[in-house]
Amino acid sequence: MTDITEISRWCDQLLAADSISDYCPNGLQLAGARPVRRLVTGVTASLALIEAAVADDADALLVHHGWFWKGEDPRLVGMHGRRVRAAVQGGLALLAYHLPLDIHAELGNNRRLAAVLGIHGAAPASADGLIWTGELPAPLPGEAVAAQVATRLGRTPLHVPAVGRPVQRIAWCTGAAQRFIEQAAALGVDLYLSGEVSEPTVHQARELGVDYIAAGHHATERYGVQALGEHLAERFGLMHRFIDIDNPA
Repeated sequence: MTDITEISRWCDQLLAADSISDYCPNGLQLAGARPVRRLVTGVTASLALIEAAVADDADALLVHHGWFWKGEDPRLVGMHGRRVRAAVQGGLALLAYHLPLDIHAELGNNRRLAAVLGIHGAAPASADGLIWTGELPAPLPGEAVAAQVATRLGRTPLHVPAVGRPVQRIAWCTGAAQRFIEQAAALGVDLYLSGEVSEPTVHQARELGVDYIAAGHHATERYGVQALGEHLAERFGLMHRFIDIDNPA
């Protein structure tokens, strides 16, 4: 068993959490009632995930999307109050890492998504580490790439064909990263992939001449937190389970 503060200090250092400007606090968001022997990981600290972690007899919950977002009502009432109350009553500690877990070179969402999709030569292509590029093993029609994404993520993506040429060089950023499409196109890629899509993104893809895939915010961000959970389980001798709360967005 390990104290949650020791785990959080290790994660803070590993992910360089204090050096990254974010929209929410990264690290320990709720101190638990006991040492950690069983860790549950998931994408978002929703009530459903909290209840599932408590039912799994977890001592700590590690997520990508935690609490206390910028501009959010800070009062612990309503939905937010119910989430906090369920975690406290269940004795859970809550750890959350947002942008630090997107950009980490080995455990991050972008790195892990590349592995799931079979992208070769994956590497950061922007100074902040959010946009990555790489290549498919061989050129494929955009429709075939979208079908491959559907198979590997278990979710049918939105595909916007742009010019009809084969796709090989790809840029991507998990989550709500549709706003980076112009930066991605400037890198000379054939296709840009993000989690979410906005109405202007379709027009931008067509006018910029890049295929575009929106593969789902939740679907693209399931892998970093699993990798971090596995790392922590090995380092601290914890039991670990990833719980996937279905989310089509």
